Amino acid sequence: MPTSTTLSPEVAHPFAHLSADQLDELAREFDAIHDQVRADLGERDRTYIKGVIKLHRQIAVAGRALLLGSRSKPAWLAGTGCLAFAKILENMEIGHNVLHGQWDWMNDPYIHSSTWDWDTASTAAAWKHSHNFIHHTYTNIRGKDKDLGYEIMRIDPHQKWHPAYLAQPLYNLLLMAFFEWGVAVHDLDVEAIRAGEKPMKDVWHDIKGISGKARDQALKDYVGWPLVSALAATAVGRLMKPEPRSRLRVLADRAGGRRRKGAVRAQLEAIRAEGGGTFAATFWANFTANIIRNLWAHSIIFCGHFPDQTYTFSQEEVRDETRGGWYVRQLVGAANITGSPFFHLMSGNLGYQVEHHLFPDMPSSRYAEIAPQVREICRRYGLPYNTGPLSKQLGTVHRTILRLAFPGGKARPKPGPYRGDEVERAA
Repeated sequence: MPTSTTLSPEVAHPFAHLSADQLDELAREFDAIHDQVRADLGERDRTYIKGVIKLHRQIAVAGRALLLGSRSKPAWLAGTGCLAFAKILENMEIGHNVLHGQWDWMNDPYIHSSTWDWDTASTAAAWKHSHNFIHHTYTNIRGKDKDLGYEIMRIDPHQKWHPAYLAQPLYNLLLMAFFEWGVAVHDLDVEAIRAGEKPMKDVWHDIKGISGKARDQALKDYVGWPLVSALAATAVGRLMKPEPRSRLRVLADRAGGRRRKGAVRAQLEAIRAEGGGTFAATFWANFTANIIRNLWAHSIIFCGHFPDQTYTFSQEEVRDETRGGWYVRQLVGAANITGSPFFHLMSGNLGYQVEHHLFPDMPSSRYAEIAPQVREICRRYGLPYNTGPLSKQLGTVHRTILRLAFPGGKARPKPGPYRGDEVERAA
């Protein structure tokens, strides 16, 4: 990447001060961190991911069990909370990272990027192409990185304004609530379809995959689990209160007709009467848990990519990009979020978005360990290390979405070189 260009009249190039030799040396240092961690992977890492998967399943089972009594408000709240917790954990720390190939080194057929499917509307194959390949290869390159505003938002002043962007503060609210569905549609790459760059056979293949996944998700969350809860609640109710048997006979008499049809109708009527409330309560619990998961995922992902701190690049600027230039683009095109170990678990360790973009195939549990080394490299090479608390990062994201919905706008000030105390102040 040329080191003499500027991003705009207002924003200086983040590493114009580095020579080609310095960029090469920086690349060797980052490669060494990657290789050191790769050589050290072993049993403690295996134990970690298996433990997280086990925890997710236990919490999900607890949520389903609590929702058997979901007609009780405390049970509904507890069950919904467990489901939301489980869905966040599965999407962020498990699904996202397994599909990145972070755990492929274990050669475990059940925890592998080629076999894992996750609890979201996106198919694994479509997401791996749009995210793992397109986004992580062309990070923050305008016109190449499809995740830069998800092709529906103006989040950088370099993007040409269009009247449709006036509505982006409103449709961003919808995207927040239904983020998994927005990502699924985004994976189709509508812009490539419109431009005729995507073969129709690939389009239909993706539509078939996404529609099938959407159907499965809807049936699972809004028919299957509510029905299981209703049937189980009905069965438990009969065990606890034997007297409804006489009620079934009354219902069978009302049904009329042949005895077998009357019995079936009676059973269905009993399930409707005894389990209908549980079905509806579980339906809304799943809906609420999905909304909570979507809001959380949207917040974490947007804070990692679109705060004021991050840089974007033109295609011209990356034309002759070196390995070192690629590393620095990843570094300055992402932003971290400070938080507790529990926060980082629930964010899929994407609070370390900088480290994730530098090493997307490194197990996420190692990002906290290598972060001090990354910061030290930033300090020595005079590079920014973008970080801040969730409230600050989220505030700048939504401020940008609101401001750039209107014409004009300019790039906001960027952080200076990391000096060694920014992380402590942010925490």
